[in-house]
Amino acid sequence: MAVMSSLRNKTHIILYTLLGAFLALIVFEWGMNFTGFTGKANLAGKVNGKSITNSQYDDVYKAVTENFRRGNPAAEVTSEAELGLREQAWNTVVDQTLLEQQFEKFGITLQDQEVVEAFESPNPPSVIRQNFSDPATGVIDRKKLENARRDTRNKELWLQLEKMVRQELKVNKLIRSLQTLAHVTEPELGDIVSRQYSRFSASFVPVPLSFAGVDAKFPVKDDEIKKYYDEHKELFRQVPSRKADYVFFPLIPSSKDSLAVRTELEAIRGEFSSSVNDVDFVQKQSDRPTGVNVTYSRADFSPIAGAALFTPNNLKPGAVVGPIADRGEYRLLKVKQLATLPQPVARASHILLRFNPANRDDIQKVRQLSMLIYKQLQSGVSFEELAKKYSADPGSAVNGGDVGWFSKERMVPAFSAAVFSARPGAIVGPVQTQFGLHIIKVTGFDQSALLCSEVVRMIRPSSETVDSERRRAMAFQLSAKEKGFDKSTVTEKMHIEKTGEFGRRTPVGAMGYSDKIATYAFKAAEGDLSEVLETGKGFSVMRLTSKNDTGYRLLDQELRSLITAELVREKRGEFLVKKLTGMAKGPGVTLEKIASAVGAQVVSSDSIRWSDGLIPGYGVDRALVEAISGLVPGKLSVPVKTNDGYALVLPKGKFLPPGLNAGGEKAGIAQQLLRAKQEQLFAEYFASLRKNSKIEDLRP
Repeated sequence: MAVMSSLRNKTHIILYTLLGAFLALIVFEWGMNFTGFTGKANLAGKVNGKSITNSQYDDVYKAVTENFRRGNPAAEVTSEAELGLREQAWNTVVDQTLLEQQFEKFGITLQDQEVVEAFESPNPPSVIRQNFSDPATGVIDRKKLENARRDTRNKELWLQLEKMVRQELKVNKLIRSLQTLAHVTEPELGDIVSRQYSRFSASFVPVPLSFAGVDAKFPVKDDEIKKYYDEHKELFRQVPSRKADYVFFPLIPSSKDSLAVRTELEAIRGEFSSSVNDVDFVQKQSDRPTGVNVTYSRADFSPIAGAALFTPNNLKPGAVVGPIADRGEYRLLKVKQLATLPQPVARASHILLRFNPANRDDIQKVRQLSMLIYKQLQSGVSFEELAKKYSADPGSAVNGGDVGWFSKERMVPAFSAAVFSARPGAIVGPVQTQFGLHIIKVTGFDQSALLCSEVVRMIRPSSETVDSERRRAMAFQLSAKEKGFDKSTVTEKMHIEKTGEFGRRTPVGAMGYSDKIATYAFKAAEGDLSEVLETGKGFSVMRLTSKNDTGYRLLDQELRSLITAELVREKRGEFLVKKLTGMAKGPGVTLEKIASAVGAQVVSSDSIRWSDGLIPGYGVDRALVEAISGLVPGKLSVPVKTNDGYALVLPKGKFLPPGLNAGGEKAGIAQQLLRAKQEQLFAEYFASLRKNSKIEDLRP
């Protein structure tokens, strides 16, 4: 019965993967009725004329929400989370309707015998495998399956299970009907092996777009902007949108609210200490009911909270520690036993220097800056002071570069490798990651851990705090109605925020998502003042400034600036191509002469990788490497595109690593490539189906 109890929790909804890459974790509401409904007032929408009733949509929304709550019992369903669940439910209904239409189109049906055979198959449908397999072996437990099937108490549930199986079998038939279109050719295999292993040797002169001159040299006219907008209009497609000005009154817990939460935990401290059933106690008292018998290290706390917990007085079984303030909550911990981590956690500070690895000017500048920082460190300037001055990581810079305690897995590999191979107090780097260059100061290691149970209380605004902010917002709204929005913001010393464009179902600035905001914005006229609008994050008063129901982004000043920048870039590129083409045709031309004329350097490399676009000693430039792969060795190229400009290239040769068994590599990737093509085909098919379908969202 344990298995069926587990299944009973999934009655409405099942998650499974269709070909891995497609519709990952798609949700189906089993037993959904897709026969349609004619009353428009009761419609959530239509898909190719097929009606979706509000009751169908609501059933799926309830199922999605229940599934979310089961998987995240301690999570708060915020307005943003609710919006996400509603969109997930809507997309589920749409995808299910499209699938039903495809079943009809391809004539996909299912006989009862096929369902019986599926249950008895060595490789049964996923819902059976997930719930009736031996976890240790992965083999179906046939006895458990048969007992569950025969149990009369499971009759209703088993009917729903059969619906799940039927749906999965039909989906598999649809996939198979499309898979026959995918096949792998010998040239494709050869191209993949070549791309994976080929190396090139070449010399080139990269010339950035900035060489062409300042923006003023390439003026852009209004008619050019309009032409670009018209020719690329599909790039600017969007849902109906609004813009507004607003004044926001955020809900921030007061010191009194914080003290109240602390006092609550202090009041139950003795009871927690003497409790013999921590599971029940934590579930009743904590905002995080899963916090029973959990092993914590310093990495699981803010530095201040960790320092308060990991002291000699607390490092003993039976100690009850707290309440400790930690990242917007108070934590009351009961220590069960001490532990030692197999791998230490570390604490470090860093100075992050960002740069474009494909831009040699950027690389040179960041190298010079790192050398300057090292010189200042050697002269006695503190690391913390330099981090505040130079680091491009705003979150840690304000704390002198401190990133707190962390495990090896929590940071990117290069950063962790540098930290965990150094000694406390060491300064290492620069270390390059995808974020930039890091100069790192290792401040400590620790292997101590505690097995604890804990009661957690979030520090939330009290009703008194909420009422106070609501009254402030109402007073402002009344003033804005009488004196005008702009004048009242000056009088009340408030700051006007701008929303930017937002849709009916998108979060809005600091306020987040709210049905009330959407209702106001999509009913109001330009210039209309809202009532006080409440979200989970605070209160706001808005003034609608613009409406756009065209289906495309308006050609406003912001978009004009973006298009202008793109046109200037194109004109610079045209200038460079013309300039470099002329230079390449001169008598006795060499890369060295061209480099000297443009103030650049000749870059030479003998191991340029096609697979990832890496040019050793230069950086990653996929566009340039792609161009190099098609050039004729020994012949100076025409200007070819790079990440940040153009280059003239003198290719020298192409080679494969010695001893490479190309035939063996092809055989190894043939099946992988076929599966990938099948997945891509099905994904593209369904994406195209969705794009070309008439989907009417009529939800309020």
